[in-house]
Amino acid sequence: MSTGSRRLDAVRIIEAKRDGRELDDDEVDWIIDAYTRGIVPPEQMAALAMAVYFRGLSGRELARWTAAMVASGTRLDLAGLERGGRLVPTVDKHSTGGVGDAVTLVLTPLLATWNVAVPQVSGRGLGHTGGTLDKLEAIPGWRADLDADGMRRILRETGAVICAAGGDLAPADRALYALRDVTGTVPSIPLIASSIMSKKIAEGTGALVLDVKCGSGAFMTDRYDAEELARAMVGIGTDAGLRCGALVTAMHTPLGRAVGNALEVAECVEILAGGGPADMIDLTCALAEEALRAVGIIDDPRPRLADGRAMDSYRAMIRAQGGDPDAPLPVAPHVETLRAPADGVLRWDALGVGRGSWLAGAGRTRPGEAVDAAAGVMLARVEGDRVRAGEAVATVHASDAARLAGAVDELGSALTVADEPGRGPAGAVLGRLRGW
Repeated sequence: MSTGSRRLDAVRIIEAKRDGRELDDDEVDWIIDAYTRGIVPPEQMAALAMAVYFRGLSGRELARWTAAMVASGTRLDLAGLERGGRLVPTVDKHSTGGVGDAVTLVLTPLLATWNVAVPQVSGRGLGHTGGTLDKLEAIPGWRADLDADGMRRILRETGAVICAAGGDLAPADRALYALRDVTGTVPSIPLIASSIMSKKIAEGTGALVLDVKCGSGAFMTDRYDAEELARAMVGIGTDAGLRCGALVTAMHTPLGRAVGNALEVAECVEILAGGGPADMIDLTCALAEEALRAVGIIDDPRPRLADGRAMDSYRAMIRAQGGDPDAPLPVAPHVETLRAPADGVLRWDALGVGRGSWLAGAGRTRPGEAVDAAAGVMLARVEGDRVRAGEAVATVHASDAARLAGAVDELGSALTVADEPGRGPAGAVLGRLRGW
């Protein structure tokens, strides 16, 4: 097999990366394309992924690897998008995932209250971290699947859309991620960065802000690794012509009070109505300010949460995708309370709370598995609160009563009551990077 007059071979490419040689552009382009089209078999791509896991990718290799994944499918063209007869910039946000992280549901319509468009391509959850689409699918009638024309139409009408990635957006990423998941190569920073950024570049946004989380409830538990991932993604975005920035934020304890699907939607509606947990509001506004700066707008987002403009934008976005913002959300028929075991200062471990919600039915074990929209965890008391023995600190919600015992046990293991102060709120900004 060849590119032009040059013969390329998967084994030689694997050996080159195994031995630490930097791959050239033709080698990267060929191997990504050949694997996506089924010419390179999974066992060879698995070997290359493992070589990348140990040897890494240079900045140039990473940019080219991501560009090749984008080129494997369609890149949406959102240039020339208008709202109200005026051209508008596009800006998006991506989170690396956490527990109780429903910021997208508030941030997307909030940003659309300015003269911008927000093409938010999101995913579904797996394991202890929830997926944005799972949360929104708790709203009766709401649909995630839109084609490119439908996406553009809603962006023109409302300025905001949250939808699933189409099958033609970066198909190489879908094929490679499935392989990484069964070969122990998921934790590779270059492969994580290219996976995320290929989809974001393919969706056609002109600016992007990244929320890279670290802590027990995040994909990256270590702050150093989270900062490295942030640098890699900002570098990719900048090389691709995006105005790209990142916040590194804390995820040692859950964000907000709700962990689940319908429970998180209800909390987001509370925020849009001018209330809600302070840590969720603070992180949403920090990301909004960063996203707005990326498109040249300097403004304070908080008044638009308080005065109803963001709520109006949210309702319009939900209706445009077939949802009824006034319909009752699913409610679990079975609820059990967890109580504090002693007097002291409360701490929640994010991973344990996420697993408790997952065991209650809010998450899935494998792709495609159904989730319980009503299931999850509600925290009555949060990180740093002083509690008394016997005080109610959380409730577990489930549609299947048989799930309650395991979920409550897991939630109890995530709870610590001690004498010393808590570690601070989730969502605290630990670092900031900008590629412009």
